[in-house]
Amino acid sequence: MEKVLLGKVAIITGANQGLGLEIARSYVLAGADVILCARNAALLQEVQSNLSELVTPTQKVLIKVCDVSVETDVQALVNETLTQLGGCHILVNNAGVYGPKGEIEEIDWAEWIKAIEINVFGSVLMCRAILPHFKEQGYGKVIQLSGGGATNPLPRISAYAVSKAAIVRFIETLAEEVRGSGIDVNALAPGALNTRMLGEILEAGPEKVGKDFYERSLKQKEAGGTQLGLGADLALFLASAASDGITGKLISAVWDNWEHWSEHKNELSSSDVYTLRRIAGRDRGFLWGDK
Repeated sequence: MEKVLLGKVAIITGANQGLGLEIARSYVLAGADVILCARNAALLQEVQSNLSELVTPTQKVLIKVCDVSVETDVQALVNETLTQLGGCHILVNNAGVYGPKGEIEEIDWAEWIKAIEINVFGSVLMCRAILPHFKEQGYGKVIQLSGGGATNPLPRISAYAVSKAAIVRFIETLAEEVRGSGIDVNALAPGALNTRMLGEILEAGPEKVGKDFYERSLKQKEAGGTQLGLGADLALFLASAASDGITGKLISAVWDNWEHWSEHKNELSSSDVYTLRRIAGRDRGFLWGDK
């Protein structure tokens, strides 16, 4: 792999399995130093051992147990990154959970709140902690993992759906706050992945997640789902210099022709394409709905 991240340092949350691990592997192969965080220490140590076999003598793969919904954990992670790796250029907010499954009046409210804390507050806290460093150096990449809940309702998985829509709007807002500072902020939709989260849906069963969603998930498992490599490739593009100036977008690894977006940066920056927006009647040809 071309070393497009040589000399760069990346923080990757939720990096001990699934897409987070795949992104970490692609970043290491691209030349980056990485620090990986998750809540499971044993899995992190296993990942560190495996990735260490891929590094050059000058590269570093560090790990740190961290709950991104806890502010002190987040600040400790960022402090260790800056101290041990000498800086940071890339933040990948991958940590996330589905949360409770079932109708809103029946689910465990504490679990619903915890899902919001991890999926929304965790990503916001990570951004808050690293932004002063990004601003000081005049450069940074924030890559936020999104999901189907951002663009479609997900009955019976409401905490996940709400959190994904919320965090995409936060990313759009943050992109405007830092526009012109050399910091790019984007959300990445990786497609339907066959990871532990799919296993959660199948284990919950149709009575909790609904018959239609359960059957779609079962078909996804049988078909193999979207390859993890597609999301990792997009995460690598967004971390590289090729994407400089592309910001405030929700990008699908599966459906968008992002490989060629670097040729259209001016069009992208002056348009609301690939963002969350309200659909008005006029957008669907209704003549009666708008003034």
